[in-house]
Amino acid sequence: MAPLSLIFGAVVGLSLGLTGGGGAIFAVPLLVYGLNMAPRQAVAISLAAVGATSFVGFYHRWRLGEVELRTGLLFAFAGMVGAPVGAWLARLIPESILLLAFAGMMVLVAVRLWRQASHPILPQAACPTPAQSDGPTCQRDATGTLILTSRCAVLLLIVGVFTGLLSGLFGVGGGFVIVPALVLFSRMSIHRAVGTSLMVIALVSVSGVAAQAWAGQAIEPVVTSLFVVGGIAGLFAGQRIGHRLSGSALQKVFVVAILAVAGFVIIRNIAA
Repeated sequence: MAPLSLIFGAVVGLSLGLTGGGGAIFAVPLLVYGLNMAPRQAVAISLAAVGATSFVGFYHRWRLGEVELRTGLLFAFAGMVGAPVGAWLARLIPESILLLAFAGMMVLVAVRLWRQASHPILPQAACPTPAQSDGPTCQRDATGTLILTSRCAVLLLIVGVFTGLLSGLFGVGGGFVIVPALVLFSRMSIHRAVGTSLMVIALVSVSGVAAQAWAGQAIEPVVTSLFVVGGIAGLFAGQRIGHRLSGSALQKVFVVAILAVAGFVIIRNIAA
C-alpha cells in the first residue's frame, strides 16, 4: 500500500503542477479503486492531502507576492462555513450515489476546463469604466487594490460557501471554481488568482478535515502522509514540466483523463 500511496499522491500533485488546478479530483477515485478504501474515508484523506499540498504551493506563491491575503481570507471564511455542511450532507447520501454524483461533477469540471483551454479566461481591467461597474463584479482602484463594497463581499461569500460545500461533500480542493471566480468576480490577475486559490483551498480543507474528525471519521495517518509526500514531489515536478509545454494542450489532455476516470466510476457503480 505504501508504494501505491506515494505513486497516487504523485499523480495528483503532477496534475496540479501541470494544469494549475483540478488535479485533486483524481484523489478520491484513486483511493477508492486503487487502495480499496471506503468513499467517505477517501474523502477525508483527500481533504487532508489536498490541504497540505496546497499549503506548500501557497507558501511558495506568497513568497513571490502572488497572493491577495484579504480577498483570500474572505473567500476562505465562507468556504470554511460551507465545508462542514458538505461533510454533513455526504454522511446522508449512500456511498454509491455519492460516487455517481462525484463522477457527474468530474464531467462538469471537464467541460469547463475544455472551454477554458479553448478560450482562456482573461482578467478584466483593474480600473473599470463607469459602464463596467454595473455588472455583478467587484471593482479595483487605480493601484489595483480591491474595493470591498457590501455587494462585492456578498458575491465572494456566496461563491466561497459553494466552494466549501463541494470540498466537504467530495473531498476536492475546489480550485476549478475558485480560480475563475476570483478572475471574473474580483478582477484579479490569473497568477494572483492561482496563488490566492491555493491559500483558500488549504484553509477550507482544514475546516473539512475538522468536520470529518468531529463526525468520527478516521483518517489513516500513514496513507495520508505518503499521499502528501508524493503530492508535493509531483507538484514541483509538474510545475517544471508545465513551463516547457503548451498549457492549452496539457489542459485538454487532462480533460480526457478526467472523463476516462469519470466513465470508469460510472460503469463500476452501475454494474454494482
